[in-house]
Amino acid sequence: MSSPLVSIITPSYNAEKFIEETVKSVQDQSVTDWEMIIVDDCSSDSTRDILHRLAGLDSRIKVVLLKENGGAAVARNTALEHAKGRYIAFLDSDDQWKPNKLEKQLTFMKENNYAFTFTAYDLMNENGDLLNKTIGAPEKIDYKGLLKNTIIGCLTVILDKDQVGEVRMPNIRTRQDFALWLSVLREGHIAYGMSEPLSVYRLVEGSISSNKLKTAKRNWYVYREIEKLSLPYASWCFVNYAFYALKKRVKA
Repeated sequence: MSSPLVSIITPSYNAEKFIEETVKSVQDQSVTDWEMIIVDDCSSDSTRDILHRLAGLDSRIKVVLLKENGGAAVARNTALEHAKGRYIAFLDSDDQWKPNKLEKQLTFMKENNYAFTFTAYDLMNENGDLLNKTIGAPEKIDYKGLLKNTIIGCLTVILDKDQVGEVRMPNIRTRQDFALWLSVLREGHIAYGMSEPLSVYRLVEGSISSNKLKTAKRNWYVYREIEKLSLPYASWCFVNYAFYALKKRVKA
């Protein structure tokens, strides 16, 4: 049996309200050669029952059940260990892709031989209503640029494993995706952006990503403890991060 072209990495935790819509947005892709690896992080609601049903209806959906709650990094890394595709894409259990996401982004990557790409994305509220707000994507960003502007949305990223090699996220509760992007860019790769929004990010009240203070603290942790930046340079990057984060919220 041949390997799929794309492995989609999806952690889930108490996602019963959204997971079916997320999976459907993958099933609606114009590109059909994919596997979706959903790793459930000990959900206490009906998420696991839903996942078993969905996997039973579509063999491309692979479900892995963790025995104890480990956080998003553990779930994503578990999925990455199971991934067989050349291209690695990321989609959280409450977000969605537009139907031509994979087709357009993979074409963009293949035509230019890009190893790391991301796109703009739209915002929706918890009920799934579009907010007519878009987070843009610059044409490209390198390691130093990303340190100052955390503009890359996890749900938009595709990595070419043939070029970047096997990837894993550091085991931290939040911002593990940011740390992974930095590790790839630190090796000399550049992330190339598409201005067209091909994904939709759900704003969920009370989610980890909605807590801006905790996100800021975790960014500082990444600067100092993972990237080992000096105090002056980390401070400079943090000031820039705060500026761009505020600018992004105002524009959105």
